[in-house]
Amino acid sequence: MFFNSFVFALFLAMVLPVFYGLRGQRARATWLLAASYVFYGYWDWRFCSLLLISTVVDFYVGRALHGAGDARRRKHLLWVSCGVNLGILAVFKYFNFFIDSILATGLGVDFLHLHIILPVGISFYTFQTMSYTIDIYRRRLEPTDSLVDFALFVSFFPQLVAGPIERARNLLPQIAQLGRPSSVQVREGLALLAIGYFKKVLIGDAAGRIVDNVFGQHELYNSAELLSALVLFSIQIYADFSGYSNIARGLAKLLGIELMKNFEQPYLSANITEFWRRWHISLSSWLRDYLYISLGGNRRGNGRTYVNLMTTMLLGGLWHGAAWTFVVWGGLHGLYLAVHKMILGDRRIADRFEWRGPASLVTWLGGVAVTNVLVLLTWLFFRAENFDQAWYFLGSFVNWQSGALDGRFTGITLSFMAMLVLLDSCEYFGRSHVWPLRLRPAVAMGLGAAAMIVVVLYMATTEPMPFVYFQF
Repeated sequence: MFFNSFVFALFLAMVLPVFYGLRGQRARATWLLAASYVFYGYWDWRFCSLLLISTVVDFYVGRALHGAGDARRRKHLLWVSCGVNLGILAVFKYFNFFIDSILATGLGVDFLHLHIILPVGISFYTFQTMSYTIDIYRRRLEPTDSLVDFALFVSFFPQLVAGPIERARNLLPQIAQLGRPSSVQVREGLALLAIGYFKKVLIGDAAGRIVDNVFGQHELYNSAELLSALVLFSIQIYADFSGYSNIARGLAKLLGIELMKNFEQPYLSANITEFWRRWHISLSSWLRDYLYISLGGNRRGNGRTYVNLMTTMLLGGLWHGAAWTFVVWGGLHGLYLAVHKMILGDRRIADRFEWRGPASLVTWLGGVAVTNVLVLLTWLFFRAENFDQAWYFLGSFVNWQSGALDGRFTGITLSFMAMLVLLDSCEYFGRSHVWPLRLRPAVAMGLGAAAMIVVVLYMATTEPMPFVYFQF
């Protein structure tokens, strides 16, 4: 079920009252575990078996790892965890992709195609549960003795299908002490829900409908209209995914749990390194801690550092989808990061804009503009259905053509940009994702109520659009 559906509203209306009425951590955790499996099974109950396999394997591997003293046995146990999790992911997400790649060489292996569908959120919960066993292997985490707590860690419904990809050291202790939310958590949770739904439904979905129409019949549009569609996609994917993250964090707060921030206004980044510190933070930090550093990070010279960056981002691209266009998307970001690292050297970059006079503002705005142009180019390969469509867009941009609808498309695009920039500026300069709570209570309640009324009205008149990252 989608967060932006009335079915989910009904689901939540049943889950929350029971949760608040239960006493004791074990009863609350068991109830949330059952609710999470119902939530996940709503798409296809068969998916629950994969979730259960990963949960059981990693729970018992984690306990065995903690008790094992022999280095060889510990390594074998880690390979069991990685083998099971990555094996499931490989079969359901990548097997047909590699078969198609072999078919492109002319070999007749079409009979090997598997007629299966991709389980929702499999990439997210796979990385989350793998981090648990890896951290125990590295002796950075003590395993939990409660299978119920661990199962809830893997399947917690607010962040199950699209993150954030939580670490066990953050989430498991909260589950072990699960109680009713504080009044502060309730207020912050409601604020995050209002902002998240506004982003997802009124910005992401509205922009996405235009994007889908243009990309679905791109031959009918001129250069300006295609560029507008690409810019709208960059708005859609950010509003959609950061909106989801806000909703997930808001729901978790209503259950007394704090999830990590997954976005920090990435489109206000002044360079590509800062962008990746602010975009999909849970994934970028996971790739850094479990892949980039494992490859050697920046400890083996500049050349190896650039190779490690490129390898990490190529695999990060493949994580997003089983298509070569995603690999190109990751490769471009790897190239950007390597070049920026080459220019930057060992110098530290600022985490955000710092006023040092008019010149600093001009420099920052220039960096933001260049970063967004570079990122926009990569979004073309992320969104394109195939390389032919991507080349068509690029060819259209090179051989520029205008049309009668240019002004209309430009106006629509600028309107969406203005809404997103306004929201992000409030968060960026206010240094808070729940900035409305700093306003007078009556004003904050009025803004939240108005946002949710408009969201509900829009949802009542349109079909819910799935979150973009549900497909990963």
